[in-house]
Amino acid sequence: MKRSSFLKLGLAIGSLFSASLNVPARSKTRSREDKGFKVDAGKDRFDKSIAPFEGDVFYTKVSTKDTDGGMYVFESTRLKEGGPILHTHYDTDEFWYILQGEFLIKVGDTTYNAKAGDLVFGPRMVPHTFAKIGKGEAKVIICHQPAGKMEEYFKKLSEGVAKNMSEAERDNLRKEHGFERVGPPLTYLKQ
Repeated sequence: MKRSSFLKLGLAIGSLFSASLNVPARSKTRSREDKGFKVDAGKDRFDKSIAPFEGDVFYTKVSTKDTDGGMYVFESTRLKEGGPILHTHYDTDEFWYILQGEFLIKVGDTTYNAKAGDLVFGPRMVPHTFAKIGKGEAKVIICHQPAGKMEEYFKKLSEGVAKNMSEAERDNLRKEHGFERVGPPLTYLKQ
């Protein structure tokens, strides 16, 4: 086999393999920088935290822009008990790494009690939700991989876009950002 044919075959196989894993192939038009960075504890990547939900502040640690859409990582500092609706992401895996406090995290039919140092993984297309339980401040690192449009969604909520929307309009907004509501928030007995 000629070298040029071998290289073309290798590139074709690599592209197919990348597509089968739902991982974007590297392109010549990358927007990310080729250097690392540090985000200090309690700080946001861009020094501009957001508050998409009452009693919850998000600090971006790795932006969608940093990874060309490969992942989005943020720290959620929660004061309020409870959490989001039961939902499913079409193309995004998600994990929760507990830094402080206690959470119930439901993935599929299993509900995990997660405390500091615990990690729970939720694969795409599997319904999931979580709820902060107990008094005081709790902190969790949440990662979406690939990033999808979650960072954009949370920014819109923080700007008040959904404030006066009907539930049907909110459902459409969720679907535009790659996920959908499939049930109510997690219920639990307060202790």
